[in-house]
Amino acid sequence: MKVIELLDYLNQWAPLQYQESYDNSGHLVGNEQDQIESVLVSLDVTEDVIDEAITLDANVIVSHHPIIFSGLKSLTGKNYVQRIVQKAIKNNINLIAIHTNLDNVYYNGVNTYLAGILNLKNVCILKSKSEFSDEGQEIGSGAIGLLPESMDEEQFLIKMKSHLKLKTIKHTNFLNKKIKKVALCGGSGRFLLSEAIKQGAELFISSDFKYHEFFDADNQIVIADIGHFESEQHTIKMIHEILTNKFNNFATHYTKMNTNPVNYL
Repeated sequence: MKVIELLDYLNQWAPLQYQESYDNSGHLVGNEQDQIESVLVSLDVTEDVIDEAITLDANVIVSHHPIIFSGLKSLTGKNYVQRIVQKAIKNNINLIAIHTNLDNVYYNGVNTYLAGILNLKNVCILKSKSEFSDEGQEIGSGAIGLLPESMDEEQFLIKMKSHLKLKTIKHTNFLNKKIKKVALCGGSGRFLLSEAIKQGAELFISSDFKYHEFFDADNQIVIADIGHFESEQHTIKMIHEILTNKFNNFATHYTKMNTNPVNYL
């Protein structure tokens, strides 16, 4: 099976036109006519991930985050992006990213998958993209749904910490209300806070909130910042499961590398 066939499938699952304007998803390095030996799935592409792919004889890496966000003006190994791209080229490894296009789809999307782990019901896209309203499925950012039963705020966060395998949660003051409607966004979701409030969510789960942005909860909602890597780490499992179930003519590997650049004491 050729790389182009995998690209075609990924584009059916999460079409590239659904990605955000700043993004750079798709086939970033390699040759679409290469025969796939095996595939390694990761959240990020680091030098360790490239080395892992070499060890596994995987000539394709499907990552969530693209290693190349803006244009490369040189390939001289002066920074980690250049070194990774050089190493991929040298070892004939194809790099494919499926990023905000995967964030923005409803069916098997990053946010609906996360909502499933939290056992939310009646899940829908938090903020739909009107330009894709006739595409046959809901397209847009974040997700919102209902817990099977109302829970105390602290009780829910403790349960979420366990289910999502979190080391820590940063959150705003509890409002002494029951949690029933939960909004979320994997990755950086600050831009969706007002929408979560508008739709009556008692809790908004995301990451990358700056200090002053926590004040924007304004006693209307509880913000739970769980970390960027932590909010998207389960995406690796989703991609791995889907590719494993779809294709039986090559092996799909789940990375063993922890690519989180943030450490905790």
